[in-house]
Amino acid sequence: MTPGEEIDNLIANNPDWRGDMLAKLRATILATDPQIVETWKWMGSPVWELGGIICVGNIHKNKAKLVFMDGAALADPDGLFNAELEGNKRRAIDFFEDDATSAESLQNLIRAAIAHIQERAKK
Repeated sequence: MTPGEEIDNLIANNPDWRGDMLAKLRATILATDPQIVETWKWMGSPVWELGGIICVGNIHKNKAKLVFMDGAALADPDGLFNAELEGNKRRAIDFFEDDATSAESLQNLIRAAIAHIQERAKK
């Protein structure tokens, strides 16, 4: 099964708002840059990459979640990060049922993550 099919199955197996939310997040991520690649890692997590891991998504009991692997290094002018704020590497966004998502804000954060990955690769 391809990573895309694995992600499709994860969404289909969660036919409530969490699956819908992950589907919207996925569409936003993929629309940010046509070179973004979907992978499937760590025994069941969707991962989006472009030269390195941009973010990892998943569905939890009461939320959908995106974890940005180098989130602590990213500017977050729209204040999207709301979880895992105490670490020095990762930052996360927990999405709850009634949360509205700004595609533009999320895409800006994804672009910042891509730029960070590319800058790190140059060093």
